[in-house]
Amino acid sequence: MDSTLLALGFVLVAMITLLGSGVWVAVSLMGVGIGALAIFTPVPLGDLAIGKIWEASGSWPMTALPLFIWMGEILFRTKLSRQMFNGLAPWVGWLPGRLLHVNVLGCGIMAAVAGSSAVTAATVGRMSMTELKERKYNDSLMIGTLAGSATLGLLIPPSIVLIVYGVMAQQSVARLFMAGILPGLMLVVLFMAYIAIWALLNPSKMPPPEPRMKLMQRVKASLGLLPILLLIVAVIGSIYAGIATPTESATFGVIGALMIAYFTSSLSWGVFVESLLGATRIACMIAFIVAAAAVLSSAFSFIGIPLYLAQMVNALELSPYMLIFVLTIFFIVLGCFLEGISILVISSAVVLPMLQSAGIDLLWFGIYAVVIIEMAQITPPVGFNLFVLQSITGRNIWRVTLAALPFFLILCLAAFMLVVFPGIVTWLPSLM
Repeated sequence: MDSTLLALGFVLVAMITLLGSGVWVAVSLMGVGIGALAIFTPVPLGDLAIGKIWEASGSWPMTALPLFIWMGEILFRTKLSRQMFNGLAPWVGWLPGRLLHVNVLGCGIMAAVAGSSAVTAATVGRMSMTELKERKYNDSLMIGTLAGSATLGLLIPPSIVLIVYGVMAQQSVARLFMAGILPGLMLVVLFMAYIAIWALLNPSKMPPPEPRMKLMQRVKASLGLLPILLLIVAVIGSIYAGIATPTESATFGVIGALMIAYFTSSLSWGVFVESLLGATRIACMIAFIVAAAAVLSSAFSFIGIPLYLAQMVNALELSPYMLIFVLTIFFIVLGCFLEGISILVISSAVVLPMLQSAGIDLLWFGIYAVVIIEMAQITPPVGFNLFVLQSITGRNIWRVTLAALPFFLILCLAAFMLVVFPGIVTWLPSLM
């Protein structure tokens, strides 16, 4: 046990030093894993590291990753954001908060085709911020709704983070996608409820209402949304119905995105190449992190760190709820310095054995962890969504952070609801 504790200390100090000095996450994981194997185990280092890298890189669920990223990159370069605003605005004018709801619904739709919170924030923010400013909506609430709603890109399928978690935890990606739908819709409702309550309590801070449109005018304005909605139904519906695997549905998604770009006159050779190169960069970065994490996870297993920590947790006799609370604090702290995928891959080798030892459903925890990581996206100093919105709005980072605070608290409420009512996560997958 003494050598295990020494190895754990080495890993923690090395990781903090490397990440704190700005070394790439993947290089840090790989370096610490190889170093720990070399120092604390007699295993053949080269064969083990190469085998683990190959095994992680050749994982079948990972094949869906670059395709879903490419689908999002294609749609990111289309006229989707303008079509979303024009299509959604006529239908929310009667709600308290009016056009602010476009941010939430627009982010929900974009989340279902992009799989990334940063892409969601940038795409919806580019269009809606200009339109809402012209109508003199409250500046803080405009920024806050975008900051909070953009986190839906991590939860509503197809989610890049859920694919990575499925690989790390050996859980079905299709079931994880289904598990994310109801929590994602729940967050949309909570965000819209907050906007409505705020608008009712602060009527003097709301601009005058827009002229009401006739039904046929609304329908005509919304026709541009139809291809996107059909694409979402095709991608998610084919997985739920068992017609296609996530990889096959991602292929349909790419073809559909290319068709939408073509028929909206957004597709050119330059756009095609840019989207392909953008998807390649992101997919390679994520694959490198996952492969490096596999080496570190293997080092942990050979040294016995997961077993050691599981025994420590058992000795503390923590209840499952207390363990979840401790892990929540741990993830939020990590989220102050790392982005979502890095948090999952760094913690998985230690956290997953603890959860299994405590009898916690790994499928449920995957969705819960993503909600916690969503909080990290709007937590300073390294909240990715905060930086995206700072660049769009030109506001001070702390002003953006304060605007996002109510939505951080709503995410805390959502996490609490998932603990109290786990069926929100598990019901839909159980029907597959």
